Amino acid sequence: MDLNTLYRTVIMDNYKNPKNKGLLKSDKYHFVHLNNPSCGDDMNIELFVEDGIIKEIHHDGKGCSICCSSASVMSDVLTGKSIEDAKRLIVDFYSLVIGNEPLYEEELGEAIAYMGVKDFPARIKCATLSWKAIEQGISEVTKNDQK
Repeated sequence: MDLNTLYRTVIMDNYKNPKNKGLLKSDKYHFVHLNNPSCGDDMNIELFVEDGIIKEIHHDGKGCSICCSSASVMSDVLTGKSIEDAKRLIVDFYSLVIGNEPLYEEELGEAIAYMGVKDFPARIKCATLSWKAIEQGISEVTKNDQK
């Protein structure tokens, strides 16, 4: 099996069998909604941060296989990470999808499967929508903690 086939398999598996899918709608979680009006992708993220660690991430949304599978992978990769580590991995993922070599390939785990998105520039927004939502959520949570 070649690498591109493996990456497609990872994407389709996470699309058909998403991890951490479904919102709990509890006051315990911080909620973020983002959409991409140019293609119709729509993503909701819930996150729970405690003592600077992302304890839980849940997602729900609709969109293409790239968008929805990326949310599954993102939730798996970032759960259990410190805020600082999560920010670092988010930036590395953004760099990866535009064609740069990842700095933290091992820590990105299955997110490496999205390196082929660079060949389809219109799909970069699809791959990064959930990552943008979690980035916004982290920013909002840390601002609230500083008050």
